[in-house]
Amino acid sequence: MKAHHLNCGTMRPLGGKLVTGEGSYFRAAELVCHVLLLETDDGLVLVDSGLGLDDVRRPGETLTRGWRLMSRPALDEAETALRQVEALGFAASDVRDVVLTHLDLDHGGGLRDFPRARVHVSAEELAAATRPGKTGNDKVRYPDGQWSHGPRWAPHATTGESWFGFEGVREVRPDVLLVPLFGHTHGHTGVAVRVGDRWLLHAGDSYFFHGEVEAEKHCPPALTFMQKRMQVLPELRVANQERLRELVRDHHDEVDVFSAHDATELRRHQNVHA
Repeated sequence: MKAHHLNCGTMRPLGGKLVTGEGSYFRAAELVCHVLLLETDDGLVLVDSGLGLDDVRRPGETLTRGWRLMSRPALDEAETALRQVEALGFAASDVRDVVLTHLDLDHGGGLRDFPRARVHVSAEELAAATRPGKTGNDKVRYPDGQWSHGPRWAPHATTGESWFGFEGVREVRPDVLLVPLFGHTHGHTGVAVRVGDRWLLHAGDSYFFHGEVEAEKHCPPALTFMQKRMQVLPELRVANQERLRELVRDHHDEVDVFSAHDATELRRHQNVHA
């Protein structure tokens, strides 16, 4: 299996106030939508899908206004998963499966560009995202237009095997696992992928900044605010971050852990696999 690390959506939310000798101003943070493209013996697999063509071309129709104001997406068509798949010489139909950490609009926006793919997601997440009458954060994060094309859903129960101390892990394809990491959403999971003799763990939005899984935990205040703003199960989110720190500490020689939005982690993996 070969893995490509893609950025399928640059975002530049305003960070904290920076004070200099010339005055003070608000600086923008750089966030990405870190997507894995896997070349397998049985076609291509996407882990998350970032923003899609409709999001870039008609953001007012597909991306909620509140999310656009908070995230300030770049909206570059070349960054969509579809255009990057095509740039590698493949077609949309070559993508057989999309495995999602969760269904937030910046993770599932590309689903419409791969209508033939099976879409693997936790059953809890699918139920939360598609229930009628959504309000508050759920209405912002789960716009119904993302699945108006009728995806080939493949929901998975979060029960199964143990993996590096994480329970309820479910294999959805050979060497591709859903790892329950609830907290950011009700059905949020990580996606673990076996590549050669190592594992990649796409931890989704379990954390936003690489410093959160380092021995001395640290995170910029603006990103801490964003995480708390969108969390649904605070205690579980914090507990799962601690478990990820332990995984990095104890098994860094076996597992590479990265989040969906940290640009530093994305560049590190792109440089390794360049």
